[in-house]
Formats: sequence, C-alpha cells, structure tokens
Amino acid sequence: MMMRLFKKYISVHKPATIIYDETFYQILRETARHPIVLRMKLYPHHGTTNCYIHCLHVAYFNYKWCKALGLDYESATRAGMIHDLFLYDWHTHAKETGEYFHGLTHARRALRNAQRHFHLNSTEMDIIKNHMWPVTLLHIPHTKEGWIITLTDKYCGLLETLRLL
Repeated sequence: MMMRLFKKYISVHKPATIIYDETFYQILRETARHPIVLRMKLYPHHGTTNCYIHCLHVAYFNYKWCKALGLDYESATRAGMIHDLFLYDWHTHAKETGEYFHGLTHARRALRNAQRHFHLNSTEMDIIKNHMWPVTLLHIPHTKEGWIITLTDKYCGLLETLRLL
C-alpha cells in the first residue's frame, strides 16, 4: 500500500528494466517528498532526464550496489537522492550568472542545500561532497559508499544522455 501511494505521489516514469522494491521506497519516503527535493523536477539534467529523476536513478543504483556489498545502503540511498541538490539549470547557469565550472562547484552547493533541509550523517556528507571525483581531484571520497556514487553517478549520467535509462 505504502509503495503504491509513494509511486503515485512522485509520479515518475520508470523504464521497464528498473523494479524498485519496498525497502528502497521506505528509505526515500521522506526525502523524495520533501518540497525542496521536488523542485529538482524543474531542472533538466542529462538528455531528457530532469535532476529529480537522475537523482532517483543514482539513489537506486547506490541502494542496490551498497546493499549487495554489505555497506551502509540507507545513507547511500538518501545521499544519492540529494547529491545534485544545487537547484539551477546547469546548462544556462554560467550565461545567467557568470559562475562557470559547474562540474567543480555544484557538489559543495548541493551539500550546503542538503544541510539546510536535512540532518546528514558523515557518510551522507562524504557522498554528496565528493561525488564528482575524479573531476574534482582534491575531493576524494573517504567512504566506500562515496566511491560507489562516483561510479553510479557517471553510469546513470551516461545512460540518461544516451536515453537508455
């Protein structure tokens, strides 16, 4: 019942190849419904995917891979959902603001936004802050879950850009 309500509330279109399970929904129940997180639906990200859907994909793969490896899959799932909580269209941001280097700076902004609206543990902060490694050479993940997101974020971004996810 809870899963049906959650699916209806977030109204995401899922490819047939992804089947979310009840535990995944329970972990994200509060985070994915938060008004600030729902604002991510307004910003395009990779291909035809918006920022919210991208983060949902990353959260899901973090969940699956961290759970399979016996890691802190709950923190990895929550952090995956808010790892790109920068709240602007990165395609036009530089032209509109003069702030370049989105790839180098958005993780810090996402972390600041996430800390304003959520209580984060140290694993979640590491995941969000360092998810852009190796682009951000000096921001190296310090947790295994942080290393997982460096892979899941690039994996999902590539598949979304190619419209395979």
